[in-house]
Amino acid sequence: MQIHFSEQQLRQSVYARSNDALTRCLQCAYCLPNCPTYRVLGDEKDSPKGRVALIRDMLERGGVPEADTVRHIDQCLSCLACLSSCPSFVNYMNLVDHARSYIETHYPRPLDDRLTRWALASVLPYPNRFRWTVRAARLLGPLAGMLPRRLGHIVRRLPERLTPATGDLQPQVFPAEGPRRYRVALLAGCVQQALNSEINAATIRILCRHGCEVVVAQGAACCGALTHHMGKTDDSLAAARNNVRAWTRELDGAGLDAIVINTSGCGTVVKDYGQMLDQSDVAADAGRVAAIARDISELLGDLDLEYRIQPDMRVAYHATCSLQFGQRIRYAPRKLLKSAGFTVLEPRDAHVCCGSAATYHLLQPEISTQLKEQKVTALEECQPDAIVAGNIGCMEQIGSATQVPVVHTVQLLDWVTGGPKPPELGE
Repeated sequence: MQIHFSEQQLRQSVYARSNDALTRCLQCAYCLPNCPTYRVLGDEKDSPKGRVALIRDMLERGGVPEADTVRHIDQCLSCLACLSSCPSFVNYMNLVDHARSYIETHYPRPLDDRLTRWALASVLPYPNRFRWTVRAARLLGPLAGMLPRRLGHIVRRLPERLTPATGDLQPQVFPAEGPRRYRVALLAGCVQQALNSEINAATIRILCRHGCEVVVAQGAACCGALTHHMGKTDDSLAAARNNVRAWTRELDGAGLDAIVINTSGCGTVVKDYGQMLDQSDVAADAGRVAAIARDISELLGDLDLEYRIQPDMRVAYHATCSLQFGQRIRYAPRKLLKSAGFTVLEPRDAHVCCGSAATYHLLQPEISTQLKEQKVTALEECQPDAIVAGNIGCMEQIGSATQVPVVHTVQLLDWVTGGPKPPELGE
């Protein structure tokens, strides 16, 4: 594919990366069968191949993007399943992120859309704001039909249950039990703190139990993924810089062996900090941070976990897109669960997205619901005792459509190594 960017554009790293991605694309269509939105909608413009062509035309032409182009890019999940079948190794992740950033600054969205995106960006990255918003929205529940269409949908989709704020996620150090093997920082996250604080608690317990000193760094907060995928680049880069500075203080102080992340969507973005911030004032430190970022399943695989109970449980493993495609971690969680004694069941079409995709399920509810129903059907066909995943967004999406308990991988592993039984599993 021939690209015609100016020399001035190519001096910007974001255009240089897009130029490389666009040049690599052969328009071969190998990606189509793996694309969830193409499978649902049947339109080639809603496939990676089609979107690559639309992005090329948009970036080359400049100016205001066409509404049709914006619609097809908005309908992309950023699940990155296309990366698994691309023979040319096109960096679609950075390309579609660039496209969204360009749309955000050049396309005048309708008022309803602008208001919705502003509200999501202003609330979701902040746990306390999110808690207060959910409480207020419950009062507005009967009036949801009177709100603008998208905001009304969001009010109806807000969770019924929140976990209270806990002191565990304040800046502090949790000492290792016994001899210290590693010193690690934990990304406490944002939405996850409000939706399921037990995931972080289980992470801290199992790491400390196996010789890790766990740091919740002063100043570390939202990773920036939520705003990044909405094209709000200034907001996402500000969040990334904030975390880089917080973790660099720990690196330069007592040192860190790893930055542990138990939400795979966040992990994919943190591991990309080096590229996101390559032309910023923290470029070098961003590279250092990205280099030691690890999903919790990666770190637990390096520890000799001590199993204290033998579970008699069948679990259906949901491979989150951000873990299997974004981070290319496919076997570590399964191996850990099998080693712990769980019977791990593999649903059909395990590579297909559940439709959560950060804010996607709120902004594209029709497509998201179709994907959710397909995913839940496949998981329930396994007849599991529980469904296990490594990303809070996927857990909430799947849990909204099934009576089967949905738990995080680290909750199960914490339980069988001496922690409490996950409350979702009951007695």
